[in-house]
Amino acid sequence: MLIAVEKALPAEQVDELRAALLGAGDAWVDGRATAGFQGAPVKFNQQIDEASDIARRCQQVILTALERHPLFISAALPNLVYPPMFNRYGEGMTFGAHVDGGVRLDPVTGRKLRTDISATLFLSDPDDYDGGELEVSDTYGAHSVKLAAGDLILYPATSLHQVTPITRGERLASFFWIQSLIRDDGQRSLLYEMDVAIQQLNRTGADEEARRTLVGCYHNLLRRWADT
Repeated sequence: MLIAVEKALPAEQVDELRAALLGAGDAWVDGRATAGFQGAPVKFNQQIDEASDIARRCQQVILTALERHPLFISAALPNLVYPPMFNRYGEGMTFGAHVDGGVRLDPVTGRKLRTDISATLFLSDPDDYDGGELEVSDTYGAHSVKLAAGDLILYPATSLHQVTPITRGERLASFFWIQSLIRDDGQRSLLYEMDVAIQQLNRTGADEEARRTLVGCYHNLLRRWADT
């Protein structure tokens, strides 16, 4: 299930991150530095050195914003979040079709993190570049994603995906992974849809007893399925 989180990062913070990243100089390295066996041959971009001060400052901005975003929490049900990384695609750059690694080692804590959900936070407006769409494939075909700066897309990390070649301009983005409290994408999608429905019923003032029952069902399913 693909879920778009609009305004995951406010406009002023997008501008702050863009200015910091564009002025990062030598902190930009070959993106293949962190690619696995499958990804390295098809990865052609640049990314910020994970160990750099600029990476850590920008990571904190994103993590603080996401902690406060109700749609992100509802959709991802995060248990652990990998420190956000940052990439840049110029003209001719691309990242061919691949599947993200199932487990990553957190560079800060050294803890292993299971990658249930992949996330891309767009930091460039769509008009700033041509190409550069994130294409995610599932049983229903390929889905092309190109969101406004500050918007986030969440999708199962098991998905085959790619970034199409840039033909004009430059694409800046942050990318990271989430180990969810709910490992199974189908179960996580059901809980998300139930939560969205409950919130809508709350806004419309629907029958209080029925809403209370639904909330109880939501939390009992969460309790049954949660992997903590």
